[in-house]
Amino acid sequence: MTDSEIEITAELLRGLLRDQHPDLAGLAVREVAGGWDNHMWRLGDELVLRMPRTERAPDLQRKERRWLPLLAPRLPLPIPTPVRIGEPSARFPRLWTIMTWVPGEPLDHTSISRSDHAADTLAGFLNTLHVEAPADAPTASDRGAHPKKCTDGFEKCLRAIAPGGITGDVRPLWDVWDDAVAAPEWEGPPVWLHGDLHPANVVVSDGTLAGVIDFGDMFAGDPAWDLAAAWLLLPAGARFFEAYAHADEATVRRARGLAALKSLFLILMGQNGERGLPGGKPTWGPAGRVALDRVLTPSWG
Repeated sequence: MTDSEIEITAELLRGLLRDQHPDLAGLAVREVAGGWDNHMWRLGDELVLRMPRTERAPDLQRKERRWLPLLAPRLPLPIPTPVRIGEPSARFPRLWTIMTWVPGEPLDHTSISRSDHAADTLAGFLNTLHVEAPADAPTASDRGAHPKKCTDGFEKCLRAIAPGGITGDVRPLWDVWDDAVAAPEWEGPPVWLHGDLHPANVVVSDGTLAGVIDFGDMFAGDPAWDLAAAWLLLPAGARFFEAYAHADEATVRRARGLAALKSLFLILMGQNGERGLPGGKPTWGPAGRVALDRVLTPSWG
């Protein structure tokens, strides 16, 4: 199913709710901008409908349904948790989920003004999340590897960015990447990871981090994949690793390289959005360029 095959409208959603969750059918339904694998719609003030828009989205929703109720109670920031299940039907042929709404403004639409508070908040969240995962925790097929296995992706992303997307000499960027590639591998047990921490997947309120959303890519693995968020999310001067305190030098080196890769991806998706290409996100470009500046500041973090 592609976006063009089934148009997701408020009328469709009200019909689904009348069929499967009639007690919620009277709540206001309004579209939420953004989203990648899922089309998001507010349901009243406290809930959100997640409607799959890609082939992989139903499996991501199943993963969230399985694990988020177990993780949410111990995490220090609000995260979305499933409250109702939508089954495939004649109206809509795929599963869908009703989840709690996490209030706040996505970081790709705003900024953090309370830098120290945000650094402490992110460190506290990841310290709590990054515990050894159970043997049956999900794994990742498209992320989670040591940076040395991601060099092709790094090169492709760098080449795909249009002229002007990155200014100046790219040698310092390659130096960061080469250092991450040379860093020792993670030797600890696989820990729980959000897996896709970037500015569109956290929300801000009162100048600081207020919630983390979209856990569809969660998996167990190397914490460096989440720790890259220090460069992607926090303002210059934030002392995140002083607050996190559990990352050894090799993990920080891997995380910084992965932050470079993720920054390039944000820039590329931003350029695609400016061109009107499918999947493009215009707000991601500026966020990616700012993050890349932080990555290239050796004393940052």
